[in-house]
Amino acid sequence: MALNELISTATGAGNHFLILASICPIIFLLHNWFKLRHIPGPFLAKFTNIPRLSWVWSRRAHDVHIALHKQHGDLVRMGPNMVSVGDPLEIDKIYKLREPLNKSDFYHVILPMSKGKVLPGLFATQDEGIHRMLKKPIASTYSMTNLVSFEPFVDETIEVFFGQLDRRFVEGGRACDFGTWLQYFAFDVVGELTFSSRLGFLEGGRDIDNIMLDIWNWFEYVAVVGMMPWLDYLWVKNPIISRLRPAGYSPMVSFALKRQQERLEPLYIEKEVNNKDFLSRFIAAMEKDPSIPQWALLAWTSSNILAGSDTTAIFLRTIFKNLLQNPQTLERLRAELREASQTTGLSMPVTWKESQSLPYLDACVKEAGRIHPPFGLHLERVVPLGGMNVCGEYLREGTSVGMNAWVVHRNRAVFGEDADEWRPERWLGPEEQRKKMEASLLTFGGGHRTCLGKHISLLEIYKLVPSLLQEYDLEPLSLDKTWRIENRWFVPQFGLNVKLKKAN
Repeated sequence: MALNELISTATGAGNHFLILASICPIIFLLHNWFKLRHIPGPFLAKFTNIPRLSWVWSRRAHDVHIALHKQHGDLVRMGPNMVSVGDPLEIDKIYKLREPLNKSDFYHVILPMSKGKVLPGLFATQDEGIHRMLKKPIASTYSMTNLVSFEPFVDETIEVFFGQLDRRFVEGGRACDFGTWLQYFAFDVVGELTFSSRLGFLEGGRDIDNIMLDIWNWFEYVAVVGMMPWLDYLWVKNPIISRLRPAGYSPMVSFALKRQQERLEPLYIEKEVNNKDFLSRFIAAMEKDPSIPQWALLAWTSSNILAGSDTTAIFLRTIFKNLLQNPQTLERLRAELREASQTTGLSMPVTWKESQSLPYLDACVKEAGRIHPPFGLHLERVVPLGGMNVCGEYLREGTSVGMNAWVVHRNRAVFGEDADEWRPERWLGPEEQRKKMEASLLTFGGGHRTCLGKHISLLEIYKLVPSLLQEYDLEPLSLDKTWRIENRWFVPQFGLNVKLKKAN
């Protein structure tokens, strides 16, 4: 073939390639638009996930999601392949107990990776087989019946907590960053229950080994990148880059690993530990079933700390923040505590059994979980083969579908016209209405993937809140500036600065 013909052929092929390269993105964008064209939503979200990522980056994703549902209704297209659902009646369909929908790739971003290997976890694994394998041997350990046996260890941590508050803040009249100290408490309780060893946050009055900071940094990454999970494969989940990184774990995982290695040493049996703590029960489960892989022990213990600390701290902050912002509800709760103390008596710390006879306390806890759920993003699932109907609309298989508790918990048909407001009294109404509201909560997730450690959190909350209000008076500082809520990626946060003094 002559040189001119080769050049002409190459030029023609190049032109065809350029045309094809120009058309392919257009075809891809049109395909993305077409499959969910019947679902309303922001214009750009029909073609790209960049808006979703930017909402999380702005730390106002929960506000954006609420506003979009108010504008468009129960179904909103949040991305080319993602539909947000706001109707509480669809909870059982999306988060069902049997034949559950698989979790989306958002959850794969959460899993850590070291030396080219991903460490599965109870919360984030997409593999239902792995989830069953991890959950079945230990599920009974998390029942409320079992957890009540841990009360003495929660009491011990409460005693340490109050001792530190007295010494550091009450005696000198200094201001207390109460939100941070509630988080210290939540971490140390989980350490005590899991390893018979507090992490040392309360005694040290600081973030030991930057465990809290490390978790925040990880959440910052996960929440943003989770909106476009393919980005995760370019860096963190890149098997080549992962093998080149130095081997190591986060400070939180390192603490868990050190505690379990100590416990497995033959001489450790001579040391004083709670032989019914979570670690002891996890080890017993593995001895009973040798088929359980060794990595399951680390997955269980690290999940306890990761999932059982921040969520509880957020819950506690929410309760105290709203009680202080609404003094009439604080006074009503204090009146209930005074009456209980005078009639039946209340222990110090308050026992779990005693707390269950305090209806207004129960209403405050439920209202806190409703108005400020710890998880501020969608609990994403994948539409199965054959597709499914949601809110009267058909969604194709492979579509990501999810509900944001911040949206669902503000449904006026269920929670009332004042659903945006803090009002614990809504939980003291007729039983039928209470059951309807309870069925519409996603505070701890839903279906068979409901948070396994929710009873740990509730045990701490129902004991600490009444105990603390019996022991202290709290004076809030800098109301307006301190309590601006921002979505700290996974979990909307706020400061909580107070002055403490002993209650009369």
